[in-house]
Amino acid sequence: MTVSADRIKQLVADGVRDQVYPGAVWAIGDAAGMTARGTTGVLDPAEPDVPMQPDTVFDVASLTKILAVWSSIGALFEDGSLPLDEPLEGFWTEVAGHPLGQVTARHLLTHTAGVPLRAQLKNLYGTDPATIRAGVLHEALHRPPGEAVEYTDRAALILGYLTEHLSGQSLDQLARTRIWQPLGMTHTRFGPLPTELAARCAPTELDEDTGRHLKGTAHDFSARLLGGVCGIAGTFSVLDDLARFLRYMLDPTTAPAAPGFGPNWVEESLTVQTGTLEPVRGLFWHPAPGTNPAERTYVHYGFTGTGMWISPKQGTWAVLLTNKLYYTRDRQPLTETRNRFRELVFS
Repeated sequence: MTVSADRIKQLVADGVRDQVYPGAVWAIGDAAGMTARGTTGVLDPAEPDVPMQPDTVFDVASLTKILAVWSSIGALFEDGSLPLDEPLEGFWTEVAGHPLGQVTARHLLTHTAGVPLRAQLKNLYGTDPATIRAGVLHEALHRPPGEAVEYTDRAALILGYLTEHLSGQSLDQLARTRIWQPLGMTHTRFGPLPTELAARCAPTELDEDTGRHLKGTAHDFSARLLGGVCGIAGTFSVLDDLARFLRYMLDPTTAPAAPGFGPNWVEESLTVQTGTLEPVRGLFWHPAPGTNPAERTYVHYGFTGTGMWISPKQGTWAVLLTNKLYYTRDRQPLTETRNRFRELVFS
């Protein structure tokens, strides 16, 4: 496979020209490291003389589901602490006797749990974190488990709570000690960011309360409501850290120290888990649009404009980080860029 870095550079630059996003940072690579990388555009249109940099910090939004939740669940699974196919009420007293108790962790990881599709916590359960947790864990199901594949952020929120129950640690502590520190991901953390890191952060959505674009504070309302830490969103990261994470997934020997999850969890997750149900999914990862699931090119996106792909079969990974949310919530323009980016890297 030969990847044209020049064509990728042009594609990503065209996105700036067309105001799909203010700027972008991207890289492709394999287990040995990066084979090509680039930056384009500006950090903030309000400061047109400040370009995007390789170490720009991004609100990676739903990549939190992979970097913190999926990886931590994998660590607990490989520890033997989490049975994927046992109803949750068998080992989680908080949900015993409630509808969620009949759901399994595998249901949640494949978005087949039937939990409510409403994800944003605003105006649902108040503002007290304990009341929010109880509301999420005790609410009725939307449909019976295993009946349909329906993406909902609620699944990641519940799994984040589950990791805290099983580990006795908060989700940010667990992710930091079991995943990010062993992998050398020194710039990955939940927000809000300290001042020095926030200065390097790509701004996202306009905050109506302040009249300024969010910078160093999670765009996701649920994450902000819960103090910055939740399974849905709230993580900030940089290109180099994401490259470390993906390289490890391809080759565990690339990590400075062994994180909690390993090759068995990666193999299980990057395999179709939903049988005849569609759209097909692995465990939180899903086959990249336009690819045959048998090719095993998997992807996960973040609402702010981030995305990362991995193909064990080709031994290749890719990252595209943008702050498209600065301009719009419309997904279509970035979807076209993402699909073309994937074609250039993996086809």
